[in-house]
Amino acid sequence: HEYRSLRGERFLTAEEKQLISDWVDQGMPEGNPADNPGLPNFPEGSQIGEPDLVLSMPEPFLHEGNMTDQYQVFVIPTGFTEPTEIAAVEVRPGNATVDHHALIGYTDNPSVIAQAQALDAADPNPGYESFGDYGVDVSQFLFGGWVPGTPPLEFPPTIGHVAQPGSHLLLQMHYGPSAVDAMDQTEINVFFSEAPIQREVETFIMNPAHLDGGWGSFVIPPNQVTTFHGSMAIPQDMSLISVTPHCHLLGQSWEVFARSPDAQDTIPLIAIPEWDFNWQGLFTYPQMIHLPAGYVVEAYCSYDNTSDNPFNPSDPPEWMTWGDFTTEEMFVLFLQGVPYEEGDEDISMSVPNEHTVVVYRDNNLFPAWPNPAAHSEVTIGFHLAEAGKASLALYDMQGRLVKQWLNDEGLAAGHHLGTHDLSGLPSGTYVYRLQAGQGKPLSRTLQVVGR
Repeated sequence: HEYRSLRGERFLTAEEKQLISDWVDQGMPEGNPADNPGLPNFPEGSQIGEPDLVLSMPEPFLHEGNMTDQYQVFVIPTGFTEPTEIAAVEVRPGNATVDHHALIGYTDNPSVIAQAQALDAADPNPGYESFGDYGVDVSQFLFGGWVPGTPPLEFPPTIGHVAQPGSHLLLQMHYGPSAVDAMDQTEINVFFSEAPIQREVETFIMNPAHLDGGWGSFVIPPNQVTTFHGSMAIPQDMSLISVTPHCHLLGQSWEVFARSPDAQDTIPLIAIPEWDFNWQGLFTYPQMIHLPAGYVVEAYCSYDNTSDNPFNPSDPPEWMTWGDFTTEEMFVLFLQGVPYEEGDEDISMSVPNEHTVVVYRDNNLFPAWPNPAAHSEVTIGFHLAEAGKASLALYDMQGRLVKQWLNDEGLAAGHHLGTHDLSGLPSGTYVYRLQAGQGKPLSRTLQVVGR
């Protein structure tokens, strides 16, 4: 199947890898400083505006410098006293040197909250250790998340989460290996919905109950590669927002797609040919995907339980079954979406516009779409805090101007969205830069492929 692009993809083309390799072989010479377009803008506090609420880990956590990964869950009360409609959740990492990625679970079940608090109390450190999940049965496994390079997900108007009074968030932090002790106190920015939520985001879960042989078939023999197939019918027309495959250290690959009941139509969803547990994440689409009622989501996951797998927790390999621990395995697929409405496919989840913003106090330059760009045009949006002249241009990695899309054009304050020409450009990495008035230039990268 031909799989689609995802928001916040992080990769280098073969040409870019060769360019870096050649540069290293040449002694890494510095280019002309005058041609440097400048660093991208990395805003502090928030990428998307002023949050309505900032939640924090209850106390700082010390990640020991022993060169090992650590998964720690922190129990954070929302403090809500009434149902609260949420348009966006943004993780703000507290220590970029060790914060690898984060997942946010949600629960308003008093029993589950008590279980999480008991786990927290039993751990001598802040929070509690939990490998791969939250250690308790949360209501929403993916209330939010963060991996480096991925922008926060802002739901379109009338779509979002509804948090109940007394609810709690469970923040699972993955801390990467470090040679020195490091402190972290990550924060969560919460943005309330300006428009009433009409469609609440739902999570659909595929697990071993959906395997061809059911729960009892999820057994991974030693010394072989085993592939499992799961299938789950879509009960109603659905607009898919994100997909999240999940397994542990034996995981080798995932392939997920939806097929029509007559098997004449296939909708590719995600392919991960080389699974890496430490790089798992919540994968969102640039635009919502329509999954018609009656379509069946198919998922294939392969597990390498041999000595050739350097991540195998057992030496020699042993029989592996379901469980939360490192020495156990999982087969889980999370699908997030809302009931389908006509036109959902045209709603961009990647480029904010006047219908999707929350709050912007300063100038903002938004992610390009599509990115990577395989065609002759790209759509770029930006926000101007005040009226004035603005320039938008594209530079190559040598700092040379290759496209001047806007040149000191007088624009009103607010959001601007335009489609811009990419014709004649070779494949590679480029930087598009916004200069608004006398303000600081804002830059982002753009991948051009297939030229």
